[in-house]
Amino acid sequence: MKAIVTGGAGFIGSHLVDVLLENGHEVIAIDNLSTGWLKNLKKALKNPNFKFHEVDIRDKDKLLPLFEGVDLVFHLAALADIVPSIEKPRAYFETNVDGTFNVLEAAKKAQVKRFIYAASSSCYGLTNQLPTSENAEISPQYPYALTKYLGEELVMHFEKLYKIPSISLRFFNVYGPRSRTTGTYGAVFGVFLAQKLNNKPFTVVGDGSQTRDFTYVSDIVSALYTAALSDISGEIFNVGSSGHYSINKLVDLIKGDIVNIPKRPGEPDTTFADVSKIYKQLGWKAQISFEEGVKKLIDKIDDFKDAPVWNEKSIEIATKDWFKYLST
Repeated sequence: MKAIVTGGAGFIGSHLVDVLLENGHEVIAIDNLSTGWLKNLKKALKNPNFKFHEVDIRDKDKLLPLFEGVDLVFHLAALADIVPSIEKPRAYFETNVDGTFNVLEAAKKAQVKRFIYAASSSCYGLTNQLPTSENAEISPQYPYALTKYLGEELVMHFEKLYKIPSISLRFFNVYGPRSRTTGTYGAVFGVFLAQKLNNKPFTVVGDGSQTRDFTYVSDIVSALYTAALSDISGEIFNVGSSGHYSINKLVDLIKGDIVNIPKRPGEPDTTFADVSKIYKQLGWKAQISFEEGVKKLIDKIDDFKDAPVWNEKSIEIATKDWFKYLST
């Protein structure tokens, strides 16, 4: 089949592109390279079944022609991160909501056979339902979470009204090779591995007892691919690892000294997906254990040599708006 991957040069998108090509599909990657990297597509660019277009999903006129003859759409393009979304909510709305609308309109015009949306578990906010099921209360705490949820609502609306077969997947704490390390205070793995490479202490938020449903990127990609090949539509699924693991556990696995920094408001103590629905309906289950995933990442630690090295002071400066707006 012919597939489009928006955000195809990004962390998850580039891994998905590789898997689609390995399975014999024709793939078009769309990315404005604001957070993605062409180096992530080094292998794909050698494949005759692959095309790359540096296009912003906010540019509907450039977007429309690329969808001609497309069967599958994987919509992963988005602005991420908490702090920048607080600082620049309009940019997040224009990309994550207006951009999603543009992608949906292009998919509708092309009469695509399947539309898979990459949603975020951040929509649940500070939930008390653990493990968290898909029917838990929606309570986004910051613009990134809100705009990703609004994008999901658009996808489900187009599915119902315009009969575009669609599935939304709510990802929980994705990690793995090619994960983004730039931006305002990157994800924990990028922060810790850069610190380890530079013999700096790990900046552990709070006492490190908070847990996350860390899900390895290859499992996320398998969920995307499984959803695309299914005949189910109009459903929302959590995608998680079937477990949750503390930051202290992560520190034990990658080994190093620590320094504790203030606990941040608006962050849940635990994220833990109820994945029973996706297992029952799609037969999908994560395959990579946390220990195995961390080992895989440590084996590629040199990939993080150019990542920013954060410390207590630089994190304090970068997250000042986080504390300003999310503190109650």
